[in-house]
Amino acid sequence: MSDWIGDRFTSDIGWTHLEGLVDIGTRMAGSDGEREAAILTRNALEQAGAREARLESFEIQGWTRGESAIEADDERLRSIALPRSPAERVTAPLVDLGYGLPEDFENRDLEGSIVVVRSDIPDHAERYVHRREKYYHAVEAGAAGFVYRNHVAGCLPPTGSVGTDENPIGDIPAVGVSSEVGARLVRRYDGDEITLEVEADIHDAESQTVRAQLGPETDRRVLVTSHVDAHDIAEGALDNGAGTAMVVELAAALAAREDDLESRVEFVAFGAEEVGLVGSTRYAESCDCEAIEAVINLDGVVGSRTLSCQTNGFDSLAAAANAVADRYGHPIEVVPTLGPHSDHWPFVERGVPGYHVSSSDDSVGRGWGHTEADTFEKLERRTFREQAILLTALVVELAGEARTVDHREPDSIATALAEQGLAKGMRITGDWPFKT
Repeated sequence: MSDWIGDRFTSDIGWTHLEGLVDIGTRMAGSDGEREAAILTRNALEQAGAREARLESFEIQGWTRGESAIEADDERLRSIALPRSPAERVTAPLVDLGYGLPEDFENRDLEGSIVVVRSDIPDHAERYVHRREKYYHAVEAGAAGFVYRNHVAGCLPPTGSVGTDENPIGDIPAVGVSSEVGARLVRRYDGDEITLEVEADIHDAESQTVRAQLGPETDRRVLVTSHVDAHDIAEGALDNGAGTAMVVELAAALAAREDDLESRVEFVAFGAEEVGLVGSTRYAESCDCEAIEAVINLDGVVGSRTLSCQTNGFDSLAAAANAVADRYGHPIEVVPTLGPHSDHWPFVERGVPGYHVSSSDDSVGRGWGHTEADTFEKLERRTFREQAILLTALVVELAGEARTVDHREPDSIATALAEQGLAKGMRITGDWPFKT
């Protein structure tokens, strides 16, 4: 009965796929590299034993970076454009808003300024404030430009998209700068005029989602998901090559355990996650969400040895994760709060039980994520194999007959978001789907 554990601890199926993904080069949404990664993943799922492996294409707003610049006096400081920034050049006074919390924007005259904010939050903050929320607070305040300053040392300018589903290209030009460049900016030029320039090619493009399945041909199904795209400045090893490689590994594990599945298991590697959850949103809009028993979304796994399962308020998901942790004597961190920032979210907002599975990390923010330092050698094969065992068991737990996870009404999701203080920020970023 436990032979499958040994198979996972000697398997190189997923790890080899991870190497293949990071060696492609850019996997930016809408790029040739993203499509190559999707084809590689489809083929790997088929070779792992999954059925009906295929690509499903959809149109997106394409964006390809050009040069960007921050000029002050005679200095030209290194920056990188944030994806979906408009191509513009502005000259305006620089205003340092520190962490860029919502209250930092209040009672400030920011009209026509260039705002700089940090990528982290202070210990006293009640909640995490996402990059896009900080950006749209700046837009709402009338700022002319936005500078996103990494809090992680190492001369690493961060990336991350702006724009909304309704208006994919942002309102004002936006760049990321390293912690060191940000410190120099605010020390030397706070209150002085600087020039911010973004060059970008804005065009139509196509992305694609990968799908395959295992188990009985039931209407009800469990989704095991990841995103195949990555930002164009790095290998995207942790975010999210590891998650997609884990989907392939789980397909191989479950192909050998199909008799343990009472519900169909569908493996989905979404495209265009990094530019607004586009692939997963398209999927959720077109499918019968009532037929989805649960979503296990893998985004950020393998970063540390302890899995973190954000359960988005579904008590039965917490119970399933705790049952697996107890069974194998291996810790799994369970986080009960809602998290609207990965591919589980288009399902959760519709009341579908969904995990965001990542790795436990005490630090604030993304660490090396969304920088050029998100590279393969920082991940460990041992951790990959350990987590593959736990995640295989978790899928079987949810796709077996002994576990039922009830859906929730979308209104209850909206209420919980408001209680967590997330509603106002989601409205500002255009991510609030509810009528309330």
